[in-house]
Amino acid sequence: MALRIHFTGEDLARTWIAPEPDAMWETMLSLYRLRRRERTVVFGEWKTSALARMPAATRMLATLVPARGYSVDFLTPRAESGSVEAGTEALRRTTGERLRVDLTELAWRHPGTRLPGWAGRLAEGRPEELNAIVSTVEDYYRACLAPHWSRIRAQIDQERGRRARLLTAGGWQAVFSTLHPSARWSFPTLELAYPAEHDIHLSGRGLVLQPSFFCRQTPITFRDPGLPPILVYPIEHDLGWAHRPATDRRRPLADLLGTTRAQVLETLGRGDFTTTELARLLAIPRSTASRQVTTLREAGLVNSHRLGQAVLHTISELGVALLNGRRSGLIA
Repeated sequence: MALRIHFTGEDLARTWIAPEPDAMWETMLSLYRLRRRERTVVFGEWKTSALARMPAATRMLATLVPARGYSVDFLTPRAESGSVEAGTEALRRTTGERLRVDLTELAWRHPGTRLPGWAGRLAEGRPEELNAIVSTVEDYYRACLAPHWSRIRAQIDQERGRRARLLTAGGWQAVFSTLHPSARWSFPTLELAYPAEHDIHLSGRGLVLQPSFFCRQTPITFRDPGLPPILVYPIEHDLGWAHRPATDRRRPLADLLGTTRAQVLETLGRGDFTTTELARLLAIPRSTASRQVTTLREAGLVNSHRLGQAVLHTISELGVALLNGRRSGLIA
């Protein structure tokens, strides 16, 4: 089974990579992660924390987001930005027709599940029920996602930087063909593994590529092909994203360089990043990241070069040698 997205030349000109994580998609997809019995290093620690914090009212969202299969499209509306404030405001404006169509589809797709009474009232467009859903999303986000949002955003920034570099080096062919192991791009069609046969004809509308932290296994999109086209796809993860080490393993290097510079150098040891990406990954001001990179560059530990409108920072051979010396115990 496959998802096929059909492009025109006009669609390629209108295709873009979302500038930030989308709180509504991350809310919906994180609920999948919580409800599925998955053994994964990436989300295990977060799941333990989130289950302990999760508001009781989240069961309303669980109704709309079953553990498997179709979830209502209206929970992930197109908004002016990816913030939870913009997303919930767009959710509050959901039309009665959209509510009715999606909840009818939910009942049809999950015939063995009886929807609660409030779902019927929501399908009728009752504003009090929609307001309750909005409040539940806000409470869930605040309890389970907000404490981790800066690190989630930093990893999305890292993925966006990677996509931008691929686009610069190899065009849309390089971007599309590496979105997912199943991706097959042959103009005018992008084909990906999907739980069902599904075709989207963009017809000049373009496509939003939305990197997602909690998306897993296959990319996802709206069931209704008439909605604004979006492809939400999984990113690669830093396995330790959900916690900070109890002890500072970088202490010897930090004594030599200073804590922040040591963190910047070790981060660049994992890959190439812009100043903005470094700031997000390390949760420091951009000005601080820029100052520390400048110092490391002047010491010959980092190289910087321009790629398009961005400046990319790369660890130098001397920087690698310094990190290897720390790891081998030469720096003590």
